[in-house]
Order: sequence, then structure tokens, then C-alpha cells
Amino acid sequence: MHKTIEFPNIGIHLSDVGNHITIFNFDIAYYGMIIGLGILAGIFIAAAEAKRTGQNPENYYDLATYAVVCSIIGARAYYVAFSWDMYKGDLKSILNLRQGGLAIYGGVIAAVVTVLVFARVKKLSAPVLFDTAVLGLVAGQMIGRWGNFFNREAFGEYTDGLLAMRLPLDAVRESDVTQLMRKHAEIVEGVSYIQVHPTFLYESLWCMTVLAVLLLYRRRKKFDGEVFLLYLFGYGLGRFWIEGLRTDQLLIPGTQLPVSQLLAGTLVIMSAGLVLWQRKKIRTF
Repeated sequence: MHKTIEFPNIGIHLSDVGNHITIFNFDIAYYGMIIGLGILAGIFIAAAEAKRTGQNPENYYDLATYAVVCSIIGARAYYVAFSWDMYKGDLKSILNLRQGGLAIYGGVIAAVVTVLVFARVKKLSAPVLFDTAVLGLVAGQMIGRWGNFFNREAFGEYTDGLLAMRLPLDAVRESDVTQLMRKHAEIVEGVSYIQVHPTFLYESLWCMTVLAVLLLYRRRKKFDGEVFLLYLFGYGLGRFWIEGLRTDQLLIPGTQLPVSQLLAGTLVIMSAGLVLWQRKKIRTF
């Protein structure tokens, strides 16, 4: 497998990008390391926000203990459920996360359920927990998306735009390669290259923008839970567009509908409606 990754239109050429390091004959995937870094950053950001707002940061360390495990299970279950043909012949491969295969919306759904249960057991405000933890969540997403870079996955259709990414054909999954990519493939020194939208990069940059907006807005929120709803709206807008570019979409069985794009659009509408309804309710009183 060739290890080159290029962004030709901005002059970036990386000739040897591996996907793991080896320590004592044991391979450690960059994907897992980056996901872990995103999780740790998210936990510390949520704890710092808790301290700023007069909450007990220990509650968020405790919450993270459960939420991280449940979110990874949820993200994997979501991915496997909508990619069942890849796993039905080898059920043991479901447990192998080293090559990727986590769907963020599955993780978010599991995290939401975990927060609701945690708040009930600890007798804490779920909306306050959501508003605080969501800053860590979006920061973790921003970092975690770079795991896809090292795995050469989560990319979009052919493009020659400014941020176009060029990958060796033998370094990506064949199922992610379209006819349009093959049509525009270039052969350099006997190696075939495709050029694609780096949708992982788009999403990382979009998450950075959403995080900045949330940080600026959190002091002006009108009700508890509004920051989390703003995240669902903002992230959903970007994800709806980005998901439409990707060639590895998870589809609703028996249809050609991308499940994450449909879910993103639904959450955009629902979160906007809830914010408007709650603000109207506040003005009424």
C-alpha cells in the first residue's frame, strides 16, 4: 500500500503517512489514539466549563466514565447496524475498532440517554448537564475526525477544488471509490491516484466553527438546554451538507436514503422548533 497523501491545490505533499505505530511488536492505530485524545480533551473542557459555572467538576468526570463507554458502544452499534453486509459473515470483526467504523450520531444518541439516566440518578438538571458537556462533545468531534485522515476514509466525491485531497487508489476501500473518481484518476510513476473531497476536514473545521459559536453564545442563553439545542442545529446543518458529499454513506436498509443525513435534517428542524417554542414561552411569562 502506498502511503502518500496530497493536497495538490494548496501545495501540501505528505509522502509517508502511516496509520499506526508499532511498540514491542504491537500495532497501535492512530485512529484510536486520536479518538482517545478527543475524548480526553472533551472531558477536560466540560470540567472547566462546570467549574466556570459553579458546578462540581467531579460530576462530569463521573459522567464521562459512563458516557464514553456507552457512546463508543452506541457509535459502533449504529455503524454496524447500517453496514450489516460487511459484518454478517464475520461477527468477530464487529469488535475490531482498529480500522475505524464509529458513527458519531450513534455515539451522540447513546450519550444523550446516558446523561438523562445520570441526571435522574444523581438528581441533577439534565439541561444544565447537556449545555456543559456539549462543549466537550463538539471539541472531541473536531479532534476525532482526524482519525479518518490516517485511515484514508470518510471522504467525498471527486473534486478539483482548493482543498482537494489526492490518495493512492490502493490505500482506500474499493467500495468508497466511484466511477467519477476512476474517470479522473491519474497515474504517476505507475501508481493510480484519486482526488476527492476531504469531508473529514470539512467536518473538523465545521465543528471548530460550531464550538466557537457555542463559546460566544453560552453566556447569553435564555434557558437551560439552549446551548445543546444550538449544537444540534449547527452541527446538523453542516453534517447534512457534508453527508451528501460522502461516498461511504450509511443507508436506510432497502432505500438509497443516507440515514445520517436524514437524521441531521430532522434534528435541525426539531432543535430550531424547540428553541423558538421555549423562547416564546419565556416571553409569554
